Amino acid sequence: MSFLEAQSLDVRYGGIRAVRGVDIRVEEGETVALIGANGAGKSSMLNAIAGVLPHTGSVYFNDIDITRRPVFDRVKRGISMVPEGRGVFGRLTVEENLLMGAYLGNSQQEQDLDLTQMYEFFPRLKERRRQTGGTLSGGEQQMLAIGRALMSRPKLLLLDEPSMGLAPIMVEKIFEVIRGVSKTGVTILLVEQNARLALESSQRAYVMESGELSITGESKELLHSSQIRSSYLGEGN
Repeated sequence: MSFLEAQSLDVRYGGIRAVRGVDIRVEEGETVALIGANGAGKSSMLNAIAGVLPHTGSVYFNDIDITRRPVFDRVKRGISMVPEGRGVFGRLTVEENLLMGAYLGNSQQEQDLDLTQMYEFFPRLKERRRQTGGTLSGGEQQMLAIGRALMSRPKLLLLDEPSMGLAPIMVEKIFEVIRGVSKTGVTILLVEQNARLALESSQRAYVMESGELSITGESKELLHSSQIRSSYLGEGN
């Protein structure tokens, strides 16, 4: 069994079936991208894997069935998520936000080491560590959300639209960090509206349409697919 494996995953919002019996797998150490149009069900699938949304089907992580496990249990097992919209605590300082990611019981020494690493990843957060989260720019808040997730020492990082609403220079910085995190051995499942960046930053990818997976393959091959280039990279036929 793969490091992460979802089988027949189904998510509904009342009568609307947002995810339709999807199977997905992610191997340990991989970065896997999930691309598709808005409303395709990508975020719903990510939230189901994180335990935020009720679902049917099965989710296995590290050879354990976590289908009915609550969110905090999944975090303890090594799954951490950066949600769409960042979700920082506006009234807490940058450093307090980061430490919230370590709330499950890392020792003081581990927290100090992890804080040092986060400030190496994000020097701008170190400069602003006494500022409240709500006063940061959108890009800085995205850095903070990623740093907070990494403070839990995840084995699997779920990223939901990390480039949304950011200036191009900040998008490049965020993806530089994502690639750096991947090199440390953290497995990543990435939902991203910028299909080109997602494919360039991953080893494999899934394309989702209307709640179902339509295409899957090696990212470098999908980058050269005429269908992908036309539909998701804006290059026409």
